[in-house]
Amino acid sequence: MSLLDIRVPAVLLRIDRNPFHHGTLGAVRSLGRAGVDVHVVADSTGSPVRKSRFVRQLHPPPAPGASPAEIVAVLRRVAARVARPAVLIPMDDASAIAVGRHREDLTPAYLLPQQPATLPERVADKAELAEVCAAAGIPYPRTLVPDSAEQAAAAAWRLGLPVVAKWSRPWLVPAGSGLRSTVVVRSAREARELYLRTEEAGSRLLLQEFLPPGPDRDWFFHGYADRTGTVRAGGPGRKQRAWPRGAGLTAVGLWTPNPQVEALAERLTDELGFRGIFDLDFRRCGTTGRYHLLDFNPRPGAQFRLFADSAGLDVVRALHLDLTHRPPAAGAPLAGRAFVVENYAPLSALRPAPRGRELAWSAPDDRGPGLAMWALWCRHVAGRLLARLCRPAPAEPGAHSPVVRQAGEPPMTGAPGEELSGVSSLSGLPLSGLPIAGQPDRSDDEKASSC
Repeated sequence: MSLLDIRVPAVLLRIDRNPFHHGTLGAVRSLGRAGVDVHVVADSTGSPVRKSRFVRQLHPPPAPGASPAEIVAVLRRVAARVARPAVLIPMDDASAIAVGRHREDLTPAYLLPQQPATLPERVADKAELAEVCAAAGIPYPRTLVPDSAEQAAAAAWRLGLPVVAKWSRPWLVPAGSGLRSTVVVRSAREARELYLRTEEAGSRLLLQEFLPPGPDRDWFFHGYADRTGTVRAGGPGRKQRAWPRGAGLTAVGLWTPNPQVEALAERLTDELGFRGIFDLDFRRCGTTGRYHLLDFNPRPGAQFRLFADSAGLDVVRALHLDLTHRPPAAGAPLAGRAFVVENYAPLSALRPAPRGRELAWSAPDDRGPGLAMWALWCRHVAGRLLARLCRPAPAEPGAHSPVVRQAGEPPMTGAPGEELSGVSSLSGLPLSGLPIAGQPDRSDDEKASSC
């Protein structure tokens, strides 16, 4: 007998057009295996998710660039087809923000956590996150928000090149623009030129101090804050491999106990009054040992299935149990469990996993998505290789501009060995507005010995 109330269906909403979003498949399987009817509102054209036997029905997503009101209209049409109250789970930031803004309009057709309507937008916006961190006493990388191209160039020098540049609202970056949500800037000229595209990007440019790479420094925490604010399910994980290497999404993650990361996550969600599923990214400073919050994602992280405990409880199931007023399952953490995205780390998927492992795409009880993924991935890689061969040579030999990910695009490029910190940002301060959040301005000597 399922612990979940299988009379209550689930609706997964994803606006991002990335066909390789394995987190959506993870949610489909988690709930579908428990007997819940799963409806998917996403662009499923060519997506391996459509091949899952656990999908009850696929629904057309909102049009690209849809407003929150248009997203709500789509969800209302889906609710009419489902014809009974359903648990609604946003799978990307844009979805979470739209659902948060219009929670009152979506209930009672959908079951949703109760929290301030603007909170998902506040934590997802990089220009708000540093203020959140400062108020909660959470460490974050030093960040400047320039007001002009000249200030952007000066900020790059002041922070110390290279620096990380991010758009404060990456979900607004238009597809096909060539803009990246995150990029390493190696010169003041690059910072200046990037700032000049602010209007095109749709949000402010942030420049952030680069946190050096190193082993055992990239961490994440997935959790679910229930109606009482208690963090259930999930746990701390360590990123063992990323794609692109050191600068992208988690290709191999390991469930690793970390009381410091767990305490930071619980303190932050408690002070914010956050309710629902969340995914936090941290970078540990090799000099001070402090964990800096890089990103707060108000929705499931793509690798959330790493944290399925001995009772099968993960953050998606915890959400369904809480919103249907059922007690959480009593399970034990499975420290050492691994999660592998096999198209990004194929060799890791073949190595022994003595403490258990879950693959992002392949599963013995749901083979369709794995087979479809490999067919799609081979075409995707071949297309990218062909594009590289046809690309004109750079003007300056050896020059390159390392990137992380273009909005809505699977991460296929990036220079090996480069590591990025995510951006925490401080809005409303001019370039000269230092020190930041009570932190004294540091000399070049001090910067050289810090993160």
